[in-house]
Amino acid sequence: MKKYLILLTLLLISISKICADNITFVISAPASTVKGAQIQLQYVLKGGEGREIHVPDEIKGFDVLYGPSVSQMYSSSNINGKVTSESNITYTYLLLAKEEGTFTLPSASVKVGGSNYKSNTAQIKVLPPDKNAQPQQPGQQVKPTTSSSTAGNVNPNDAFVRAIFSKTKVKEQEAVTVTFRFYTVLNIRDVGKIQFPEFEGFMTEDFELPANRQMALEHYNGRNYYTVDVKKTLLFPQRSGKMTIPSGTMEIVFEVASGKKVQTFFGPQEVMTEAKKTLKTTPVTVDVSALPIQNKPANFSGGVGDFSFKPSISAEKIKANDAVTIKLDITGTGNLKLIKNPEVKFPKDFETYDPNVKNDFKLTENGLSGTKSIEYMFIPRYPGKFTIPAIEFSYFDTRTGAYKTVSSPSYTLDVDKDPNAGKNVSTSYSSQKELEMEQDIRYLKTGSYSFTDPQSFFVGSLSYLLWYLIPLVLFIAFTIAYRKQIKANADIAMMRTKKANKVATKRLKLAKKYLQMQQKDSFYEEILRAVWGYLSDKLTIPVADLNRENIEIELLKYGVGDDLISQFINILDTGEFARYAPSESGHAMDDLYNNTVDAIGKMESTIKKIK
Repeated sequence: MKKYLILLTLLLISISKICADNITFVISAPASTVKGAQIQLQYVLKGGEGREIHVPDEIKGFDVLYGPSVSQMYSSSNINGKVTSESNITYTYLLLAKEEGTFTLPSASVKVGGSNYKSNTAQIKVLPPDKNAQPQQPGQQVKPTTSSSTAGNVNPNDAFVRAIFSKTKVKEQEAVTVTFRFYTVLNIRDVGKIQFPEFEGFMTEDFELPANRQMALEHYNGRNYYTVDVKKTLLFPQRSGKMTIPSGTMEIVFEVASGKKVQTFFGPQEVMTEAKKTLKTTPVTVDVSALPIQNKPANFSGGVGDFSFKPSISAEKIKANDAVTIKLDITGTGNLKLIKNPEVKFPKDFETYDPNVKNDFKLTENGLSGTKSIEYMFIPRYPGKFTIPAIEFSYFDTRTGAYKTVSSPSYTLDVDKDPNAGKNVSTSYSSQKELEMEQDIRYLKTGSYSFTDPQSFFVGSLSYLLWYLIPLVLFIAFTIAYRKQIKANADIAMMRTKKANKVATKRLKLAKKYLQMQQKDSFYEEILRAVWGYLSDKLTIPVADLNRENIEIELLKYGVGDDLISQFINILDTGEFARYAPSESGHAMDDLYNNTVDAIGKMESTIKKIK
């Protein structure tokens, strides 16, 4: 009995430990706001029942107007018969931004069971109000300046795209970053074609922007705009001179005032309409200076940036026929990918191999940052003392504006005789050629001999028959298995095609639920999953391999018209971009949902007609 009690106690401790591991307590707040505006500061507890929450009485840069208000939500899910439930408790504070600047929102602590949990902190930027903004009303949502755009006319100051360069005067091969940032004070209805300029004369590396990035407030030219980075690229100029980056374009459909008003229960209400606008970036010229010719090292590696050089060798006292590795680590920030491998001068009789290069770097504003490792493997074949001269690495230092050469020490290898060398191999050869000549001589074989019975023939024997029979049987078995696999794959593809509409319908039902709950992010995510999944199943192409180009090609093969293809592409573009929009209206979400249902319905009708 005592044994069972101990086991039960250990089980309960393990369960409580697992539950504790599933508890999270995190802060949630906007990344930016405007002086005089109110914001919600939330602390979200997941996986536990909290009590006694503690937050500092004063928060620098803000007045605490109210809090905490506590809301609790329970959710459950059933996946493959396994039911899981989760509870979320949200503690909400209402703050008033009273100072401009960047501030840290403090962490809070809460007690769950017998343990205390502490949240993370968050940075928030408080921007100055618009120059011509009206005073902020209590409880009023933060908005950029009121738009002056009207039907058929989008004011250039209400929405635009900028090509922001980190610098416009650089040396050849010196990194420069360009960011294409979209600014707007208008709501977005639809997104059309986006075309970025070609970077002729530059080597490019694209930054991977977060998929779930949100629009943020930015103060620019006296106004506050909602902004999002559409593309960010690292450029390495490959030649000198004045190099102009042409314009990029974005087609956007905005929601603007129509100039008409209707009378509602709350008073006169502005009627909104759509206005399409093609936004263009201003061409930018980058002045690229050539690297100086004076004092340029003969062995210049092509490296431009700020680097360090770390050489090493695996061993200096070895035996003949042992492999040795020289490793050169080039670490820093610059054009790491374009650096040529330093030259290593090996003794003539060493057996050498092509270097093995490993790149471990990430994109930063100043270039590729990380380490380029170059490993040279070689094998000394003969005993003796050998010297590998110092290895030099020359690059252009962007900090000092001058060439810099660093080098390794010279390496002296003490090579002993290989104890496993054959007894007939002499160690006094002066070159590998002499060794090869001596090994080329074959001596008369001595010892006993064996003779074959002349009556025994291979042809007609059992071994002879099996020599032909076994490959034939294996070929027939492989052919049967291959045909079965092809049929099975065809059946799977056919099932996916038939069920594509049902799967999409289920996802659209879930999207409809999110639409009714006004959960914007979840709605757009489910719409995109429905469309991408439907096209993947219908076209029998994995989602990972799908893109807008092959969707158009495959749909054309199906006999789908250009209008329906454009409708699908438009749904994907709208869904992708709308997640970053400042405040999509319920009407816009309704339109996208109905458009998606309509497109899938048309696709099913088209396929039935073809069949």
